Amino acid sequence: IEQPTFPKITEMCVKMIRRVNDEEGIKKLVNETFQKLWFTPTLHHDKEAMTRKILNITDVVAACRDTGYDWFEQLLQNLLKSEEDASYKPVKKACTQLVDNLVEHILKYEESLSDSDNKGVNSGRLVACITTLFLFSKIRPQLMVKHAMTMQPYLTTKCSTQNDFMVICNVAKILELVVPLMEHPSETFLATIEEDLMKLIIKYGMTVVQHCVSCLGAVVNKVTQNYKFVWACFNRYYGALSKLKNQHQEDPNSTILTANKPALLRSLFTVGALCRHFDFDQEDFKGNKMQFLDYNENHFLFSPLLGFAFIQHPSLMFEQEVKTLYNSILSDKNCSVNLKIQVLKNLQTYLQEEDTRMQQADRDWKKVAKQEDLKEMGDISSGMSSSIMQLYLKQVLEAFFHNQSSVRHFALNVIALTLNQGLIHPVQCVPYLIAMGTDPEPSMRNKADQQLVEIDKKYAGFIHMKAVAGMKMSYQVQQAINTCPQDPVRGFRHDESSSALCSHLYSMIRGNRQHRRAFLISLLNLFDDTAKTEVNMLLYIADNLACFPYQTQEEPLFIMHHIDITLSVSGSNLLQSFKESMVKDKKKERKPSSGEETESDSNSGSGSESEEEASKPRRLRKRVNSDSDSDEENDIHAVMKCLPENSAPLIEFANVSQGILLLLMLKQHLKNLCGFSDSKIQKYSPSESAKVYDKAINRKTGVHFHPKQTLDFLRSDMANSKITEEVKRSIVKQYLD
Repeated sequence: IEQPTFPKITEMCVKMIRRVNDEEGIKKLVNETFQKLWFTPTLHHDKEAMTRKILNITDVVAACRDTGYDWFEQLLQNLLKSEEDASYKPVKKACTQLVDNLVEHILKYEESLSDSDNKGVNSGRLVACITTLFLFSKIRPQLMVKHAMTMQPYLTTKCSTQNDFMVICNVAKILELVVPLMEHPSETFLATIEEDLMKLIIKYGMTVVQHCVSCLGAVVNKVTQNYKFVWACFNRYYGALSKLKNQHQEDPNSTILTANKPALLRSLFTVGALCRHFDFDQEDFKGNKMQFLDYNENHFLFSPLLGFAFIQHPSLMFEQEVKTLYNSILSDKNCSVNLKIQVLKNLQTYLQEEDTRMQQADRDWKKVAKQEDLKEMGDISSGMSSSIMQLYLKQVLEAFFHNQSSVRHFALNVIALTLNQGLIHPVQCVPYLIAMGTDPEPSMRNKADQQLVEIDKKYAGFIHMKAVAGMKMSYQVQQAINTCPQDPVRGFRHDESSSALCSHLYSMIRGNRQHRRAFLISLLNLFDDTAKTEVNMLLYIADNLACFPYQTQEEPLFIMHHIDITLSVSGSNLLQSFKESMVKDKKKERKPSSGEETESDSNSGSGSESEEEASKPRRLRKRVNSDSDSDEENDIHAVMKCLPENSAPLIEFANVSQGILLLLMLKQHLKNLCGFSDSKIQKYSPSESAKVYDKAINRKTGVHFHPKQTLDFLRSDMANSKITEEVKRSIVKQYLD
């Protein structure tokens, strides 16, 4: 058998590992697969096997650079947790081996960077290795303690490429986690780290500043207590801000702010970052107290300064001005996308910081549980987080309906953090998560789907309860992201799978027969003319019903059975109302005098006959001409003569009849897709035992749902069209069909 090449192995691993949060069966399989592949100890002398393992892991990490590393953290946590109580811990041993060998590989790659031919490749490998070490450090920072001094020199990397910046940021993140765990680190080592970090803060941009200030916070607050060093940095930037503020106050018309905008923004950002990680109200900091700068320009105000301040002082988010500002930015459709993202980022960062604090409080609580009630302290903190999220929840959820994917991305992150921390009741988020499960970006819909799975585990029945509301909201999301308003919104993915956009929702509900049937009936009820559902939404729902992942014959047969019931009532009523509008108008057309009555009565037969003939089903009409096209023309002509002058009933009929036509097309599609005969459909009874129709569906390939008449109706905007003879002919043909 031909051995797969490394890219093929990487691709397979990426596809598998992303399912680490699927249902229990798949989750178990993924954990077992990667435990054997990566997290089984390697024999010390087998260097080749270890190198293959290192290359495979770093290739997968590099391949997931743009989609995030949640999967790796989840996988590692699952595996380490599974052996917590075991005496032999192979995963922990394998992790130690991997970390030690990753550090060795980093040193090799650094040496080979002088080779100009392979510089790009090795630079990418170096980044992948350091990123992987950071991921290990996030879950088990103790593994990196002995390598901290090896990592420190990488803070002096000369930055000329994006990879160089990534090296610095990841090394800073590793040292932030590891240095506080070191026992008696040398003063020289700590001083060198502080100086290196300060140089980077002064020299480079936002991303580097953010990670380096965070690392400096961990080193100073937890190890060195060198607050004078931090205070000097703070005063450097705060002094610059104070000077600019005074100049602006002296002459508001001066261009000083515009001319110094880069320096102003850098100072604002750096001061904000320092305020996030250091409490300048404590006694260790001596000097003038900080004041808020009162600039009205949004781009100044919404640098992350506010977000950083709120992390240190979350009670500020209860202030009326802040609530009004945040909610207006999130709810205003015309507001800048960057401002919306900044508000969502601020909330996300606050929740992430709170999560870290809660985890640390939990660890501290376990250590000193008998002496102090730290859990109560944690409960107070989570209570504030919960109150804050209640203030902004509605507006964050509404951000799901934004046409920019970046806004939806940050909104989903905020909601996921909120739910994971248990800050709100999840039922109010369910329809929004169902809607986000239809997002075109796989990473976002997978995240939303995973949240639904977690909610379903804890609260059985919540998903079913909000399923129809979620379907309707998913249509709103699709409307928002539809780039071509002239094209109707469809309910399936435009790829080779043609799967329903809400297929994950259906797969969660289908296991419970009672819930599944109630859900399907609720969807079919939307097609009733009394529901007044807009036509494009009906098309969207019909698409989903046509493409749901049905597994047994009972599922489509149940839908077809209820389509027949709906058609027998709504369809008949619709046709009857159309007939009545024709006859009623025809009678009004001419009122004969008493002298003409006899003649009128004697001639009325021919007019009535044409109405009667036109209103009969085609197969029952008299055929005088063998040519079918001619017959159809005669039918159309007969009905056209009977149309009322008032066009309102015609448009109403055209609109309402789309639901009936879609149901007819849906039934025919399911019949073709599953290969059911008419007799099988007629014999079906929903009261039969479930086992009778429990056979698997034999789906036919190449069967697509294409309701042409409804698509033409929407594309031509017939509901708002001017009534011409052509439109009338189209409606009459619809009626005859």
